[in-house]
Parts: sequence; structure tokens; C-alpha cells
Amino acid sequence: MTAPRSWMCRNRAISLERAPLLMGIVNVTPDSFSDGGLHLCARDAIAHGLKLAGDGADILDIGGESTRPGAEDVPAAEEAARVVPVIEELARLVEIPISIDTRKASVAASAMDAGACIINDVSALAHDPAMPGLARDRGAGVVLMHMRGNPRTMQNAPEYGDVVEEVAVYLGGRIDALEKQGLGRETICVDPGIGFGKTLEHNLDLLANLGRFRALGCPLLIGLSRKSFLGSLTRRPVGNRLAGSLAAAAWCAACGADILRVHDVAETGDAMAVISALAGRAGRGMMRS
Repeated sequence: MTAPRSWMCRNRAISLERAPLLMGIVNVTPDSFSDGGLHLCARDAIAHGLKLAGDGADILDIGGESTRPGAEDVPAAEEAARVVPVIEELARLVEIPISIDTRKASVAASAMDAGACIINDVSALAHDPAMPGLARDRGAGVVLMHMRGNPRTMQNAPEYGDVVEEVAVYLGGRIDALEKQGLGRETICVDPGIGFGKTLEHNLDLLANLGRFRALGCPLLIGLSRKSFLGSLTRRPVGNRLAGSLAAAAWCAACGADILRVHDVAETGDAMAVISALAGRAGRGMMRS
């Protein structure tokens, strides 16, 4: 399939011509694996979102429920209370698109009322039966991520016959199912779910075969910033994985990722600028091959 050149999110066409775009992470949580508790109050989360926007983020992804391995569910009312004030203020202060990272339709609805235009759902819109209809009716852009099980169970000895093919087939099936429920393909982005129900070897296999996911014909988002597989490779703790994150981001850019979900926006942006300049000088169009 031809690679998409834009992503429709509530009547807003997000251009992918200068991909990869950077999705900056704002976790309004006490227990996210990397930065839990740092931006739990709305004031701190808003300030962090503004910093990421100033650093060059193309999208801000706001989440109020940790999906780290072993994480417990957060009640919808509590999750909404965490994220809605942050989204309202950021939507007033920045022009870039805002994404809500949630599995719950009620939280997504409140977030879109506050100004979000993207639903980033780690369950690929399968956790909450009301989510597909909500996304369709609001015209939201959606991120469909693959996850084996749920955050509490996903790392309990995950097994695959062929992880690349199984994840690609699952995502393709979700695209087809959601199109039948009225979602436009132009609103759908896919994410193979690095670290979500995968071992180190699974993650490496997925990253080595990103072309299989580009072939689905939807924008491709990759989230690997600071994740545990980088710690396994580098033996670095979570707070010291910037170099590994940048190396992996560079690989994904070279393999055609459209969006990178990252904690370190400024540093990743610098790395992408260097790669883009070198690819252009080489005349090979490396980042969009």
C-alpha cells in the first residue's frame, strides 16, 4: 500500500511529509515507569506540556493511567480528573494536536470536550465497547496498539510463533473491524506495542521488521523511549537510557516510522535533524524509503 501522507484527526489533517513527528509524553500519574509522580498535579503537567511544545513536539500525549507492566486500573472518574484540566489549559495555550492516552470511552469523551483530537488506546479500541462509536462520531484520530493481555498480565511469559506476523495480522484485523464500524481508514494509526506483552527478542524482531507494519497502509507510531528492553541491552537504569532511546529512535526513523512517542523531545529532535540532513545529502531518501 502507498504510505499515507496525512492523518485525519477531528477535521485536522496532520501532515506526515516531514516525518517522523514527535509525540511528547505527559504522564499525569503517580506510577508511570519512567516519570511517575513528576507531573501529577495539573500545574506541573501543564508546565511540562508547554516545555515539550517549546522543545519541538508535534503532538502532546496526555495520560492519567499508567500502563506499565503490573499497573492497576484507575477508576474513570479519577483518570478524567487528572487529565481534563491539563488538556483544557494546553489546548488553550498551544496549537499542536493533543492526544488522550486512555482505554476508557468516558475519559476520551471528556478529553475531546476539553480539546483533544486523538485517542491513543493501548487496547486498539477493544477494551471499552463504547470506544469505536465514540471515535467514529467525533471523527477522532485513533492509535491502535497491540498488547498481549492487559497491563497487569502482559509480561507474564508472553509467547508467539511469529511475533511480527501475529502482531501485524492483529492490527490489520482491528483496522478492518473498525472500518466496518464506520471509522475512516484515514483516521487510523498503528503501533506494534513495543514492551507490551513482549520479551527482549520479540521487541527486537518487531523493530527489525517495521516495513511489515508500514505495509498496513496507516501511519506508523513507535513508542520505545526509556523502555526496559533498552535497559536489558545497555544495562542502564530507566533514568539513564537517553543514548539507547536516541539510537532506537534513529533506527525507527530510518525504517520509516511516521511518529515517535518520546519523553526527550529536544534531544530526539536534534537526532532527527542530523539524520534528515544526512539522508538528504546522500540522496537516498533514507527516512521515507
